[in-house]
Amino acid sequence: MMPELTPAQWSGRDDGPELEHRRWHHVINASMSPPGGAARRTDRQGGLAVIGFQSDEGVRRNKGRPGAADAPAAIRAALASLSAPDQLTACDLGDVSVAQGTLEAGQERLGHVVAAAIQAGHLPIVFGGGHETAFGSYLGLVGSGAVDGKRLGIINLDAHFDLRADPIPSSGTPFRQIAELEMAAGRDFTYRVLGISEANNTLELFRTASSLGVEHMLDEDCGSAALPTVMAFVDRFLEIVDTVYLTIDLDVLPAHVAPGVSAPASLGVPLEVILAICRQLARSPKLAHVDIVELNPRFDIDGRTPRAAARLVHTIATEHSALMWDVPTRPSTSPQPGIESL
Repeated sequence: MMPELTPAQWSGRDDGPELEHRRWHHVINASMSPPGGAARRTDRQGGLAVIGFQSDEGVRRNKGRPGAADAPAAIRAALASLSAPDQLTACDLGDVSVAQGTLEAGQERLGHVVAAAIQAGHLPIVFGGGHETAFGSYLGLVGSGAVDGKRLGIINLDAHFDLRADPIPSSGTPFRQIAELEMAAGRDFTYRVLGISEANNTLELFRTASSLGVEHMLDEDCGSAALPTVMAFVDRFLEIVDTVYLTIDLDVLPAHVAPGVSAPASLGVPLEVILAICRQLARSPKLAHVDIVELNPRFDIDGRTPRAAARLVHTIATEHSALMWDVPTRPSTSPQPGIESL
């Protein structure tokens, strides 16, 4: 049974009813049933399903700066007036709200919503929330049956491993929790991280990552000039997994691009590189779930961080819609000029 969710609000610029004027707020449909159509589709029939996770309890427990609970509304507002990708079908299932002290119950509710969306044929995109969102996302993937008899691969765009062994779950523990459950289920823990800040992860965290077989690339090795190396890393990951979960922590971006996060990056990975990674993953039929986390509107400047988040979502939606409808998209072998100018 689907938990009760708080309905989401979408509004934005309206230039007229013609299709060429479509923006995201025109397309979002608060129904689990996708619009019909005569065009040929691939096996993904449901389009995108937006889900909000209003939580900063995990950030609070991890001694970070609260405020991520306000992020879903901020991302929707930044996304609403962007031009809708061709053939986009999407719905918004609403928000899972997490009261202080109820993180674990909130993660379970999120898991139920994610599972229902996947079972309905959608690609869920969760707007967190702190990175505690990830454990709820994982519960949904497992509950949906998407990993049954398949190798799950998690790729995290993040400055941090989030592999802490703290006794209480937080925004710093989700992938340690996932690793333990995957191993208990007799499955390999296939976890890759792009954008790790060597200065912001302790030696113990690097040792934990090594012991769990986690492969990573440092932020300083993910610059624009290194894009072919980054893309090769992503390709190798895609080759060895069957089901992909993409999780994007906005603190992977440089602080001038994403100031509105709990822990702004001193270096970060350029936005054009993160966009290229998202484009590559969204072109794969293996992509089953996405979340974007750690936006903290309280510390943002000029709407920069939600606009960056919206651009990432728009890119994923564009590529996924093209895949679903089996239409061509432009090639992407190098960063696009001006992409950082949101």
